[in-house]
Amino acid sequence: MRIGVLGTGMVGRTIAGALAERGHDVRVGSRSAGGDAVAFADAAAHGEVLFNCTNGAASLDALAAAGESNLAGKVLIDVANPLDFSGGGPALFTSSTDSLGERIQHAFPAARVVKALNTMNCNLMVDPASVPGDHVVFVCGDDGQAKEQVRALLGELGWPAERVIDIGDIAGARGTEMYLMLWLRLMGATGGPHFNIALATP
Repeated sequence: MRIGVLGTGMVGRTIAGALAERGHDVRVGSRSAGGDAVAFADAAAHGEVLFNCTNGAASLDALAAAGESNLAGKVLIDVANPLDFSGGGPALFTSSTDSLGERIQHAFPAARVVKALNTMNCNLMVDPASVPGDHVVFVCGDDGQAKEQVRALLGELGWPAERVIDIGDIAGARGTEMYLMLWLRLMGATGGPHFNIALATP
């Protein structure tokens, strides 16, 4: 499959590398092309499926640079979080009635946005077996077929189907993005980022 990964940070590079290792034709997009990265628009045009791994505060601008026509009809997996450090400490620039995932879907209505993978460290995203136990990954979005495509890609990355939890429409991104504040506290409490959520049900 042709995949476009928007963002050249640690998350984008980790996801791009893992998908390339699994035989996908991956192009990484950046604000300015250079090295092994192409422009956002070129990566978006290339991909049948796209990953938004940009800084959350810059995601809407990056996707606009990618080009609305290059996003239309495609599955867009939003991995970004709405982090805001402008006040000195980590906060979110969204509220409990909004999310970055929803803002992206609203700004690009022809894209098929699925929020996923934003609740964990990037190494765990592509190697779930590195943490023991039946921990989970969440997906949400308005397009059921798009979520099924994301499930398939997550399966390639090592996530068993029963550990991919569908939490409904794109408004579910409010919950997974707000969890980031707890995640940061847990990272401090545990001394590192290598942990994840497991669900215990009767």
